[in-house]
Amino acid sequence: MQNLIFSLNATLPVFSLMILGYFFRRTGLVDDNAALWMNHFVFRAALPLLLFKDLATQDFAGTWDASFVFFCFGATALSIGMISFLILRDKSMRGEFIQASYRSSAAILGMAFINNIYGDQAAGMGPLMVIGSVPLYNIFAAIVLTLTSEDFTSEKTGPGLGRLIRRTLKEIIKNPLLIGVFAGLAWSLLRLPMSGVPATVTDSLAALATPLGLMAMGASFRPGKAMEDLRPALAAAFIKLFGLAALFLPLALHLGFAGEQVVAILVMLGSATTVSCYVMAKNMGHEGTLTSVVVMITTFGCSFSLTFWLFLLKTLGVI
Repeated sequence: MQNLIFSLNATLPVFSLMILGYFFRRTGLVDDNAALWMNHFVFRAALPLLLFKDLATQDFAGTWDASFVFFCFGATALSIGMISFLILRDKSMRGEFIQASYRSSAAILGMAFINNIYGDQAAGMGPLMVIGSVPLYNIFAAIVLTLTSEDFTSEKTGPGLGRLIRRTLKEIIKNPLLIGVFAGLAWSLLRLPMSGVPATVTDSLAALATPLGLMAMGASFRPGKAMEDLRPALAAAFIKLFGLAALFLPLALHLGFAGEQVVAILVMLGSATTVSCYVMAKNMGHEGTLTSVVVMITTFGCSFSLTFWLFLLKTLGVI
């Protein structure tokens, strides 16, 4: 019950910000242009700074555990590969479906969940889980969303193919989220200081990422279109909250991971789909409705699914 209450306290404010964004649009306080601006700002400034800050302030070198990082890396890569082979009736949704099915809110909601259970004992496992998964999340999201965009689909054959591939690689390299991830990793590994005015400004801008992104998502939400996307959204949500955890947690236990390591793996696999999925999908030419529905379902649903998994692991004596 304590874990359920914590989960609800962590997820209901997130869900409420989406509802507020929808309410603001319905009342005219936010229009489509404002929602579009918020998405661009979050994608190009606030969210990259949030990822940079989260990674730059972690001591990866001092808590390094190669086997744990490689497991997180391998589970993430295999998840993306398996989901990519699933067949959707509407191929235009494929990119959004793949990204929303694998990409967790590991660096935000997941870290909060780990710290609530283990406190300072998880100071090493949480960041190591992030380094094993978050860079892959963003790299593959950029690739998947580019390869499934209308531009790529319409130009994937013919003389424009080479030009399109070069443009795709350029877009991936220039992706603000990837720049934030690798800059944060480099900052941490070089043990550079972060204090004073630069740290305060970074913290202030990074703090805008989640609320602005969630309200922009709510403002762009269209209930009628969402109902059309409900079936694939439910499928993606089931994969996100239950499927991946059911597949990889037994493997993690077989390999000897336990305690806070298992909890970190659980939130990597089974926490809510991150709001950055929606921000990234919208900024890379996708509609975003399917993603927003999956984020809403998993944000509310993970309060109960994570509690279920924790209860199961506790019953088995793993944590």
